[in-house]
Amino acid sequence: MKGSLWLAWRQQRVSAGIGAAALVVAVAVAVYFRSGMLDALHSGLFDHCATGPLYCTRSDTGLPLLLDVEPLKYLGVLNIALPVVIGVFWGAPLLGRDRELGTHRLVLAQGVSRGQWFASRFALAAATTIALSGLLAGVFSWWWRPAADRSYGLFWYDNTALSGSGPRVVAAALFGLAAGTLLGLLARRVLAAMGLTLLATGVTTLLLEWTHRARLLVPPHTYVSAGSVPKAPMGEKWSTGTYGLITASGRHDDVLKCAFPSGTQLKECMAAHGYVARFYKANPAGDYWAFQWTDTAVLGGLAVVLTVVTVLLLRRRV
Repeated sequence: MKGSLWLAWRQQRVSAGIGAAALVVAVAVAVYFRSGMLDALHSGLFDHCATGPLYCTRSDTGLPLLLDVEPLKYLGVLNIALPVVIGVFWGAPLLGRDRELGTHRLVLAQGVSRGQWFASRFALAAATTIALSGLLAGVFSWWWRPAADRSYGLFWYDNTALSGSGPRVVAAALFGLAAGTLLGLLARRVLAAMGLTLLATGVTTLLLEWTHRARLLVPPHTYVSAGSVPKAPMGEKWSTGTYGLITASGRHDDVLKCAFPSGTQLKECMAAHGYVARFYKANPAGDYWAFQWTDTAVLGGLAVVLTVVTVLLLRRRV
């Protein structure tokens, strides 16, 4: 390792070291708490629990049976926050520090082109970001697997699981790095770039969480049950909270038109209003990957666009 790449490593080794330390801590915590989780599952206490959203209770006290998944959720929160953390503390100073101090002129005076100066720094940061975020996402998935989609564990649609695992974590981290790098190039001060990066990455993260709740990018499925027969069990589906009734002409009405769970009253109400079926809207468990790849495409696409804009602006800003 020599030249501009060696200099890039010298400037980024502290950030890389902090990331490595965070990964080691995350792995140690995951090993410890996952071991306790497996011990609890192997004790037989949860053997009578079925899948689904309803709580499983103790036979002696009637209290809910739950695994200790709070530390797992904290790791999910860390993974969700990665684009903000990486963007603010790694991306913003990546080019911004040299520009603020003027040290980039010394580097460029040594025969290093603007492209080399940028590529060496960004490539090293991007490679480290991919490794760190990918491993953290993998640790979460490994820890989560024994308790996935169980009433005593963590369901796939919980925001810490949906947004804190899978390939979208890597794409989000790269987006944060690209956003911070661009804003570090545009701003005259690193602190200003860090503030702008915090705002940009934070708002983007919150917007994506909102699209999940609104089912904006991955629409729910409609499940229909004919007549007044019991609806299909929710199981691992993520309900939108939308329930209703269907007329013979196909019109969908709110469930409050016949607010009876079952029995004679429901049948009489449906017959009186011409309803022939009931429905509800939900996303099946398989949509976990639809959400994952949609987010990955959005965040990865933003990362590519921001990186291209940074490259195009290098000649004017440096």
